[in-house]
Amino acid sequence: MDVILHIGAHRCATTTFQHYLRQNADRLAADGTGFWGPRRTRNGLFRGLLPTPGPATGRDLRRRAVGRVRLNLARTALGGTRRLVVSDENMLGSMRLNLRQAELYPDAGERIARYAEAFDGKISDVMLNIRSPEIWWSSALGYGLTRGFGLPSPVALDWIAHGPRSWRDVIADIGCAVPGARLWVLPFEIFAGRPEAQLEAVTGRPAPNEHSRDWLNATPRLPELREMLPERLARALPGGEGRWTPFTAEQATALRETYADDLMWLAAGADGLAWLMDDPNKKPAGQTLPRPELTRGRRNEQDRRLAGAG
Repeated sequence: MDVILHIGAHRCATTTFQHYLRQNADRLAADGTGFWGPRRTRNGLFRGLLPTPGPATGRDLRRRAVGRVRLNLARTALGGTRRLVVSDENMLGSMRLNLRQAELYPDAGERIARYAEAFDGKISDVMLNIRSPEIWWSSALGYGLTRGFGLPSPVALDWIAHGPRSWRDVIADIGCAVPGARLWVLPFEIFAGRPEAQLEAVTGRPAPNEHSRDWLNATPRLPELREMLPERLARALPGGEGRWTPFTAEQATALRETYADDLMWLAAGADGLAWLMDDPNKKPAGQTLPRPELTRGRRNEQDRRLAGAG
């Protein structure tokens, strides 16, 4: 059984994708595709995989967590599942840490490496959704507003706009953490609202269309934000009915240019770390590699033949 990790990112239609998989679980299971989502992963399955503050208990929580994940994997495989999609954006990191440090997933590499160990070498593919950062950060900062973070300072906004860390760094961290898996990067601008295309692009299997246009957890627009916030913060927001965009025109331009550079890097091959899926009906941009429907055994056999030919 192959494991496909869908690690988000947040604010990239991840909840919509999970809802689609959950609603089509029976149809997907008939084709050999299983699904673990947050209702399972956050219900004790991953507890202990990552270090958390707390009193010392003398118990090896990490070892117990790894054993728990592997036991659940074995049970799922015995049930006839050929590929398992595990979707939880919190594997990548937390929105709170992003907002506190004004950086994109600063601990992504360490976190994904710990999950990779727990899945015992069975991860065949990793799915990462990315989004133009001026929109992503606007959405994330709006999330922070509704959870007590307050308005971002001009210094924080400038650091976000001109800071050194971009999606390219997140991708490199993930690629190094799971070197044996194929890392697929799926832009929000192409796959948002198309969960069936996203699933089919990575698995190579036909995906059901039912519930594919359900849209969940969309970013609140300005009128909704004003209703959700205390009066003091609501008054500080600009007028209008559209999306809240805290960045200046110069900052937004800088973020868009960084995103364009990241996409060019991906299209050029991403240093062998990842593959950009720019359209579900085309081959991955920048590189050629075995199609995702190949099993691990068939892929390894092809690798051996190519090595012999060289």
